[in-house]
Amino acid sequence: MRFIVTSTALLKNLQQISGVISANTVLSVLEDFLFELKGNTLTLTATDLETMMRVQLDVNDAQGDGRICIPSKILLDYLKNLPEQPITFSINEQDLSIEMSSDVGKYKIGGEKADDFPKEPAPGDTTSFSMSSIALIESINKTLFAVSNDTLRPAMTGVYFELMTDSITLVSTDAHRLVRFRREDVSCPQQDGFVVPKKPLQQLRSTLSADETRLELSYNGSHLFVTNNRLSMSCRLIDARFPDYKAVIPADNPYRLTINRADFISALRRVSIFANKTTNQVVLDINGNALQLSAQDIDFSFEGKEMLSCQYTGEDMKIAFNAKLMIEMVNNMDGGELNIELSTPTRAGIFRPVEKVEHEDVLMLLMPLMVGV
Repeated sequence: MRFIVTSTALLKNLQQISGVISANTVLSVLEDFLFELKGNTLTLTATDLETMMRVQLDVNDAQGDGRICIPSKILLDYLKNLPEQPITFSINEQDLSIEMSSDVGKYKIGGEKADDFPKEPAPGDTTSFSMSSIALIESINKTLFAVSNDTLRPAMTGVYFELMTDSITLVSTDAHRLVRFRREDVSCPQQDGFVVPKKPLQQLRSTLSADETRLELSYNGSHLFVTNNRLSMSCRLIDARFPDYKAVIPADNPYRLTINRADFISALRRVSIFANKTTNQVVLDINGNALQLSAQDIDFSFEGKEMLSCQYTGEDMKIAFNAKLMIEMVNNMDGGELNIELSTPTRAGIFRPVEKVEHEDVLMLLMPLMVGV
């Protein structure tokens, strides 16, 4: 088996799938890339048994079809330190030796049997729908940051995909905050739902191109499959029931505060410097159209206060939130102005952008802290 490929093209494609490979693996073959040559098409695959990613690229002067596993770390290190130039791969599938020749030298490494590489799960009986690449990236960006790291609640360590015939809704929560992002330009064949782990979504976000390229998403009871014209990914779904998120969202938060989003984030960042590092508590004291942000750390005698102008309809209120979580939420919103819908100091606040993007609806919920805690 022999082929020629440019170093930068190979490195770019390998880096797109290398994030799937785990640092600590039980099987040595899981540290490898699977190279499969068929005609002038080279298919590269990486897996950690839970997620598998595959990408294709064209090569030159291909001779003989074949398959071999090549250690990922040494190959990536070599390509990163090589200027752009053609590389000739000569692979002996009998003794699993790999020779790489370039303008500057010749190198040899040992591979592993391709038959030892895990097989991709069979799609079987799947249900499919499609959406654009940019739509999926935007949906992941809006929800992934709120995913929980608590392995004792496995359903909350992923993003819930709720499918409707006229929309798709992605939901994430860590029990302190919740994000619901709905796209109304995606139609699904039936009402359904499944939970996708964090890692494959991170991989898709970093690998997919932010354009209108169509993606086909297929799923069954255990796996999700995402494909386009050059890339495919399969991942095991989280086998757990996602919490009833609709029951958490307050039906009526009558008080509304409207404020400039950038000014609010900047003030929060400054005031939170003086907050207790355990609770990160910042108090929002709303009095008419004036908003005071305050934080203190009694142990170190730290205190910070700032005043902001806002538009507010409702009774004056004092409510506290975790500033770190609130900054992250507001930072993941679009638009110049922000609406915060409130009810009482002990009920969740709802955050929405004032300007709505066509076909999108985003709602973020944050649980309050006890004032003074």
